[in-house]
Amino acid sequence: MSLSRRNFFKLAGASAIGVSMVSPLETFYTRVANGKVSRGKGYGALTPKLPKNAKELTGVVFDGIDISVTPSLALPPRFEYNVISYTGQSMSDGTLVPGLHDGMAAFPGPDNKVIIVRNHELNVDPNGVIASPVYDQIGGGTTTIVVNQNREVERHFASLAGTIRNCAGGPTPWGSWVSCEETFNVGKSGVKRHGYNFEVPATANIQVANPIPIKEMGRFNHEAIAVDPKTGYVYQTEDRQDSCFYRFRPNQYGNLRSGGILEALVIQDANQDTRINYRRYKNKSLNVKWVKINDFDPVNDTVRNEAQRKGAAIFARGEGTWYGNGLVYFVCTNGGDVRQGQVFAYNPANDTITLVVESTKAKDLNNPDNVTVSPFGDIFLCEDGSGVEYVQGVNREGEVYRFAANAFKDGSSEFAGVCFSPDGSTMFVNIQKPGLTLAIWGPWV
Repeated sequence: MSLSRRNFFKLAGASAIGVSMVSPLETFYTRVANGKVSRGKGYGALTPKLPKNAKELTGVVFDGIDISVTPSLALPPRFEYNVISYTGQSMSDGTLVPGLHDGMAAFPGPDNKVIIVRNHELNVDPNGVIASPVYDQIGGGTTTIVVNQNREVERHFASLAGTIRNCAGGPTPWGSWVSCEETFNVGKSGVKRHGYNFEVPATANIQVANPIPIKEMGRFNHEAIAVDPKTGYVYQTEDRQDSCFYRFRPNQYGNLRSGGILEALVIQDANQDTRINYRRYKNKSLNVKWVKINDFDPVNDTVRNEAQRKGAAIFARGEGTWYGNGLVYFVCTNGGDVRQGQVFAYNPANDTITLVVESTKAKDLNNPDNVTVSPFGDIFLCEDGSGVEYVQGVNREGEVYRFAANAFKDGSSEFAGVCFSPDGSTMFVNIQKPGLTLAIWGPWV
């Protein structure tokens, strides 16, 4: 039986009368068995479109492209978007929007507003996030955007300063954003270490977070985090070609600075190197265990070395991760036999891991990076490959479909930070270069 998207969404609330729903990726497991991607139509053919607020963007030019007259996105029929923030724009605190927009998440705000906390993947940069208090020199950090019900920005401001290469991160169930440094550098001063996570409150009031590194979560090339709301455990990815997948168990639920235990995942009864020759494990739930990392704040970049000496699994560039449907999904951007990407799902309820997809062709899935689970069940992946980049969707029928195309086609303008408003009506996503944050809406269900 083929259910329409709308009917499936209606049934999702029917568990009280005995309807048992499968997770969106369970059918995905079947569809992509043996590496074959089932290409779905999704919401329809993509067409280049101007933003609905194009008049407000008159004169905003990047690389010779006026975004008020040249589309930034191609979208399906009946979907629209606004450009709500762009590099160089004046913010409410008197500073300018930094560039290299990356990971972000959306939180409920007062009066049905949405609070977005956004990363900036900048190194030491005079055009980085400028605010006080500051951890080290000007570099990456985060900015916060408060959006009203009309998808208009009411205020935006710097919210974390002095950090470096804030790539991705993740939301917490207690209303904060954990921003991750994708680096292992010592700061410009030669004193401050980097390679840490920092917690940023999701607040509608202009406020700069106290930049305290959460050292017990580990010092390594962080990418993203996902929190299991039941336990408060934090799962972490590492952007290295020989990365590990980590778990941080805090001493107190919701208090990451209370200390805790850092661990790395070990796959039992299977090859620990997941990067190639792993499709024989496709769709198989593999048991895992965790090994403790003792030197979580090393002088040298050795966290993964300690983990692998203790038997930890190796992944090819762990990047985006997101909690949804009781699972922790995480993406390995260069994983798989053709190095075009893998998606794994970790089940904290039974301590298993499953390879759910492995790309076999760039045209099907081109180096996925950030990931989110939508409120209506579809999975969305941001591509970070070459050529035209897409936001790819995976529906409840297990089909992969192209939802949005990036009009900046030079191969260096990846999508990033895909997430949804709490009510599910709006997708927010970044085009990293030149640095645009977009709000997309339409007939989701």
